[in-house]
Amino acid sequence: MSELKQERAPIYEALERFRKMRVVPFDVPGHKHGKGNPELVELLGEKCVGIDVNSMKPLDNLCHPVSVIREAEELAAEAFGAAHAFLMVGGTTSSVQSMVLSCCKRGDKIIMPRNVHRSAINALVLCGAQPIYVNPDVDCRLGISLGMRLEQVEAAIRNNPDAVAVFVNNPTYYGVCSDLRSIVKLAHEHGMLVLADEAHGTHFYFGEGLPVSAMAAGADIAAVSMHKSGGSLTQSSFLLTGPGVSVGHVRQIINLTQTTSGSYLLLSSLDISRRNLALRGRREFEKVIGLAEYAREEINNIGGYYAFSEELVNGNSIFAFDRTKLSVHTLEIGLAGIEVYDILRDEYDIQIEFGDIGNILAYLSIGDRRQEVERLVSALAEVKRRYKKDRAGMLTQEYIDPKVVATPQEAFYAPKESLPLEETAGRICSEFVMCYPPGIPILAPGEEITEDILDYIVYAKEKGCSMTGPEDAGIRRLNVLKGGAV
Repeated sequence: MSELKQERAPIYEALERFRKMRVVPFDVPGHKHGKGNPELVELLGEKCVGIDVNSMKPLDNLCHPVSVIREAEELAAEAFGAAHAFLMVGGTTSSVQSMVLSCCKRGDKIIMPRNVHRSAINALVLCGAQPIYVNPDVDCRLGISLGMRLEQVEAAIRNNPDAVAVFVNNPTYYGVCSDLRSIVKLAHEHGMLVLADEAHGTHFYFGEGLPVSAMAAGADIAAVSMHKSGGSLTQSSFLLTGPGVSVGHVRQIINLTQTTSGSYLLLSSLDISRRNLALRGRREFEKVIGLAEYAREEINNIGGYYAFSEELVNGNSIFAFDRTKLSVHTLEIGLAGIEVYDILRDEYDIQIEFGDIGNILAYLSIGDRRQEVERLVSALAEVKRRYKKDRAGMLTQEYIDPKVVATPQEAFYAPKESLPLEETAGRICSEFVMCYPPGIPILAPGEEITEDILDYIVYAKEKGCSMTGPEDAGIRRLNVLKGGAV
């Protein structure tokens, strides 16, 4: 990677040139550089609203880039070691959906772990592909789902030789990685593409001593959430492709769903953040790893909590672990992760990424400093001292193996009826139910509703998990297939 070249930020530079031109706008957006919306200027500042502009010749067009956006794509591809990079402004949800839609059509099979983000299953609702789920192992102590074992992927390929692709989380929300290089080799030997959800793996491309990135492992397409560990604005993302993927085809797929009015605030943030990581990422992520290691040691010294790391690696379902992840198991102090999450926010003004049934995740990135980590450690010690109780009667397992009866698209669009939650056992769900974050469905369209799943939903609601997905926002009712059939 050429550092001299990576010092460029073509979109940002074009916006700076445009700002100095003092152009009179007779185009959209209608706030006209903020003059029509003074409250917006007060909130965001003149410079920000002044570069919230529309596509034009000097600034290129995201749908068909030929100048500064195209140059930004080329620089991003070089920085990430990809054949091509697309700038995405619909979040990594849009990147994941474009990745799946680029490879799958109605009736195609795609092998994927069931602990995927809902965006992957949403893509199947859109295109009509059939998921071949690999149910991940579960760490019984932590209650979290792990990566795909290589033999599980091999069995899925052997039983479904007509599958078109294998989808891999790299890493999971908890920092767990599968053996991506071996999965790529195996899939390619059988003529299948490999798609990687790297929503939480941006730093793999720039840090030392971290799990392998998708592009380095030879994957065909990867969705990279730059706004998470990469430091760009929320909703900005990259879609990376390898040398065997048609850039023109992927662009067409992206343009089916992505906005034709790409935000230059998001685009420039991608441009600037890519430059920052290319020039300084190695050093910055070394600091992040150091912070995470320090935090783990201090939290484990408190007692009762378990901040886990590479000691979990078993060479298969946990092939590698992302050491920047600060996941903490809380059940031994008698509190669900979501309860610790709420206490930290409400009583200590500390906002962590998420809490679930048994764990919390504090997201560390290039913007964190030691003093903030020390504040978190101190708060956790106090939470234990003030709120510790017996853990009897607490649920432990986050992941429940689903029974798939119909494809997501079939179930989502089939005739349905709404039933009280407690009356749905044995019926086929036609919508999503999940805690968000992390956004991994407890139920997805086409899956049988069981008593275990209902118990989990009720328990998660009682503990305060943010439940999303169904038409009924209170999750007192669920949509199920009418008559129990597709």
